[in-house]
Amino acid sequence: MAGTKTPLTLLKSLRISSFQIPSFSGIPNTSVQKKPLLVYHSAFPPTVSASAIESHLAQTGVVTPQWRYTMYSTTHFHTTAHEVLCISRGKARLCFGGEENPERVETVVERGDVVVVPAGVGHRLLEDFHGDFEMVGAYPKGKSWNMCYGGDEDGEKAREIEGLGWFERDPIYGREGPAINVKEWRATRFAE
Repeated sequence: MAGTKTPLTLLKSLRISSFQIPSFSGIPNTSVQKKPLLVYHSAFPPTVSASAIESHLAQTGVVTPQWRYTMYSTTHFHTTAHEVLCISRGKARLCFGGEENPERVETVVERGDVVVVPAGVGHRLLEDFHGDFEMVGAYPKGKSWNMCYGGDEDGEKAREIEGLGWFERDPIYGREGPAINVKEWRATRFAE
């Protein structure tokens, strides 16, 4: 590709974590579309900047960067869009699925990691290790995000997830990549 696209970890060397999280206490998690929560460990180099991430996402053309911020410390989820979180600074412990959920996922992410959060998956910040945690938040082109917290009023909104399309191209890698090959990656990664 033309331009100064940010170098990525080669797909064959990329370490991926994939999680299915059952619904819990009004949070749909991955139960609706059965698409896994994905963590791409060190997809970007550890020196990557937020500007370089935004440029890379724009060149890949799958998602649109919409903000730079930390993660909220209250569990929330989105029903109108899948979310791509690219870690641009710091290191943090995040919780996915709801903090009271016995099948929640707690993971540590740091600069260069990417998290693909399917619509409906509850997420929150548990710990910002150095006080400077920042992500670039991006959503599929043409989509906007909403905020849901798992209350009764969010039940109707959760039905919106059923109609959302999944990625036709990977938001980071383009024509190939974990998000478009979730079944293949899962089978390859966890087959014994």
